[in-house]
Amino acid sequence: MTDKASTFKAKSTIKSQDLEHRQKINFNIGRYNAAIPQGIHQFSDVHLARERAKNVKWRAIETLDQQLEQFEMNLKKRGGKVLWAEDSQEALDLILEICKAKNCITIVKSKSMVTEEIHLNDFLKKNNIESVETDLGEYIQQLDGEAPYHIVTPAMHKSKEDVAKLFAEKLGTDPKLTPEELTLVARQKLRSKYVEAEIGITGANFIISDTGSIAITENEGNARLSCAWPETHIVVVGIEKVIPSITDLGLFWPLLATYGTGQKITVYNTVISGPKQEGETDGPSEMYVILLDNGRTNILANSKQRESLYCIRCGACLNACPVYKNIGGHTYGTTYSGPIGSVITPHLQGLNEYKHLSYASSLCGNCTEVCAVKINLHELLLENRHEAVEEGFLSFGERFAWKMWKRASLSRGMMNMANGTMKNWFVNKVFKVWTKHHSNLDFSKKTFNKMWKERRGGKGN
Repeated sequence: MTDKASTFKAKSTIKSQDLEHRQKINFNIGRYNAAIPQGIHQFSDVHLARERAKNVKWRAIETLDQQLEQFEMNLKKRGGKVLWAEDSQEALDLILEICKAKNCITIVKSKSMVTEEIHLNDFLKKNNIESVETDLGEYIQQLDGEAPYHIVTPAMHKSKEDVAKLFAEKLGTDPKLTPEELTLVARQKLRSKYVEAEIGITGANFIISDTGSIAITENEGNARLSCAWPETHIVVVGIEKVIPSITDLGLFWPLLATYGTGQKITVYNTVISGPKQEGETDGPSEMYVILLDNGRTNILANSKQRESLYCIRCGACLNACPVYKNIGGHTYGTTYSGPIGSVITPHLQGLNEYKHLSYASSLCGNCTEVCAVKINLHELLLENRHEAVEEGFLSFGERFAWKMWKRASLSRGMMNMANGTMKNWFVNKVFKVWTKHHSNLDFSKKTFNKMWKERRGGKGN
């Protein structure tokens, strides 16, 4: 067992027994579940909309090289600059190079999972550059020194009392402030940073190839401020976020809103097609888009796992997953948690180190059922397990045990020979990993095959 797997199991054991955590998550996900039907009502046929979105992403991913080249060409026409990063270190080096050229000491940053993936804030801090999260949930997590808990709602695991206590400790506010008052405190703290910052960094929900644009959807307006106020705008985005046409947003924005938060459409939806143009007074003077691979081409090269690149990061699979709701987002120890994280992380960071995530699933299929673009997530989890076995990432004991199990299962004589007492001893005493968290198994003294033969006087199988 790898260190990652051991840590995951240890954290899971603790968190799954934390009833207070479970209560907070069930409360917040309960509100999400209540909102989802309202958003779905806007679609005359939501299943058809999801199927069409999947087909659009299929086309985009199957022609990814062409789509990205077209995006680069069109953005450059409007003065934007496109930089390509093969891994996280290359992306960080590119950002630092831009920061040094601009004499940057302060950055405002909107919510972006891909910047969490490359650990941007830690990197900037080491290089004496202040990076301020401007999304309220991310700001709360940054104050608390924690990574985001959830793809869409970073502070889902915190109650309003937790946030009030945190603000009191870090900002000296009254520990009895209401959520509205806490929001006003954060707004006051952050507004001055937009004016001070030399650079604004955002992610992108979509890369639009036919117009050379990026699209951002949000509820607070912090991304719009982060890319409009500073003189330089840097976009860090994974190469899989591409869609072929700006007209596709008419499908993807409502889907993302509905499956992300239960809204019909999010409050702020922005399309950015380059820096400030001649004659315009607002916007940055320079715009850089860093297209990040960081293992995504590993998934692209895998014909079966390629489907996971369709993900639009709505977070619906996390909210539906019984495992996620019991062990929480931080237990995974990865940037992307829940079912989608369990599918893609082994290919982004190493199958041997992270194969355990694909076993942390009930395989109930609820993640597939709620996916906005109909990714067969539970099947991809099984495929990960298959690939781990095929590549030999199993201990000798596990290989031997399954070999013996297979041999016995394929032999009717051996199955009948082993009575209930022998099976009970073998499973409950030898396979102690089962009885550690479950009650003992109690096998029948006779197999069904043996009872059937006896009933029919020894005839037939």
